[in-house]
Amino acid sequence: MALQKQPASTPNLRILPCQPPIHINLMTLTRSRIYTSLLLTGFIALATQTNAQDIYAAQRQSWLKKAARYKPVLTETIKHPAGMVKLEKDAAAFQGWKMVPAGGVEQFYNTPISQKNTGMIVDFGEHLTGYCTFTLKTLQGDMDAPLRLKLTFGEVPAELATPFDPYPGGLSRAWLQDETVTVSVLPATITIQRRVAFRYVKIEWLGSGGYGLGFTDLQFKAYTSATATPPELSATTSPIIKDIDRVGLATLKECMQTVYEDGPKRDRRLWIGDTYLESLANLYSFKNDGLTKRCLYLLAGLSNEDGILNADVFELPEPHPQKTHLLDYCFLFNVALKEYVAATGDKQTGLDLWPVAKKQLDIAKMYAGADGMMDYVKAGKEWWVFFDWKDGLDKQAPLQGITIYTLNQTYALAKLLGKENEVAEIPAMAKKLKEAAHKNLYDKATGLFVSGPNRQVSYGGQAWMILSGVASKAEAQKALKVLPTFIDAVRPGAPYMYHYYIAALIESGLKAEAKAALIDYWGGMVKKGADAFWEVYDPADEFKSPYNFFPVNSYCHAWSCTPVYFIRKYPEIFQQ
Repeated sequence: MALQKQPASTPNLRILPCQPPIHINLMTLTRSRIYTSLLLTGFIALATQTNAQDIYAAQRQSWLKKAARYKPVLTETIKHPAGMVKLEKDAAAFQGWKMVPAGGVEQFYNTPISQKNTGMIVDFGEHLTGYCTFTLKTLQGDMDAPLRLKLTFGEVPAELATPFDPYPGGLSRAWLQDETVTVSVLPATITIQRRVAFRYVKIEWLGSGGYGLGFTDLQFKAYTSATATPPELSATTSPIIKDIDRVGLATLKECMQTVYEDGPKRDRRLWIGDTYLESLANLYSFKNDGLTKRCLYLLAGLSNEDGILNADVFELPEPHPQKTHLLDYCFLFNVALKEYVAATGDKQTGLDLWPVAKKQLDIAKMYAGADGMMDYVKAGKEWWVFFDWKDGLDKQAPLQGITIYTLNQTYALAKLLGKENEVAEIPAMAKKLKEAAHKNLYDKATGLFVSGPNRQVSYGGQAWMILSGVASKAEAQKALKVLPTFIDAVRPGAPYMYHYYIAALIESGLKAEAKAALIDYWGGMVKKGADAFWEVYDPADEFKSPYNFFPVNSYCHAWSCTPVYFIRKYPEIFQQ
């Protein structure tokens, strides 16, 4: 399989009927302090009321049963170390650190670890998600005291070079993947009970003792629900595009567990925005339609009693929602459902979930003014309006654009399902919002779309004005060509927004520019050593973190996998 190299020995491959039995799901607040603020200030009027009638009462249990029916099996593959490495400072490397070879596997098994020889780092050669098991024995002297061993699992080198404490981050310290084990008698076999996601593991001796120990075995049980082998790219595809596709597939594979996880290291739950992008990439690679269907049914089944979706849900100890009201994610559920039905022809799922998609349109109706402009100020006070990890991004233009886009995509879904009569007012509403957007947000002098009272120009604003059809093709091309020269333009803060920027370039017919932008951004991560694509990537600030501490960032993140979608859906652009 192109997405990962098998170890030299034949792997032990088997299919599991369910998730591994031991799985600690840390239910911490996520995303940013914005969400915490929303919890404190309360939800909007659409939020579930204690005595409200459940409008999905007749369907909810059926949806959850279907979600359970499509829960995928997980493939377990036994992985072994590729060799030993050591950290080396390098100003040119990502975040200032790189790994260099420090010995082979046999050297690792034959080198005693002692009080004086600690801090050994093992490289598994690829990003993996699952459970670690190892066997220890005494190599020197007598075991005169219990052993305390610390294992730190890292996705990128700098994680293992940065002290975790005192912890300055805004998320739970427990997300950081350091585990300490105490062993009284050797030899012993230990399994780390927590699921981890990593490439490198640092092994440190804690305490004291007059003996040396060694590993007789170190193995990792890696899990994913992605089993198909995606087709090879065209022979004419450039090496850098092949590398981007390979890393994108690895990213998607790691996030395809029993739901589309947003990150296998941190959060490890189902978010609508990530699910939409993962499902697009899946359509053109692993083609696990059952996983997409499961996620859509789970999100619907765990919606609020008033019919409005929660942005994310947990699987364990049993499926339940995190009460997170995120406006743009509610809209993207409709888009994800439409894309799924259009690609698979599965109209039954579309019909089952049509009431949910139709209900999300109430959000648009609530904030659409008589003048055709969305009340983004009010929406921003009552919802978490996300769009991007970018401080200072004005949300007026993106909100106007995604609302129009969602109206159009939902009407397209209605046509696929024969439900146009139920949303007959939507085309006129979309047209009104589109005309108002062009009138109020298009700056003819610059050829750019502006947003908010300060007339901010942003990549996100241009992207959503183009994807929604507010801009004509000529206007779209002009805006996107002028945009890089506009000094004050607010650039994307993460791969999530960069996806929509690439989509806008393609929609505008700027094929060469789309290819160049994809190579520049995702290729930049590849050149900096990524074996999975990162949650946050700002070429101008490698230490950027929404959580105030870069090691807690996810360095294998679902919303970053979409080069797979672009490269494979548009071979005439990316494979030539």
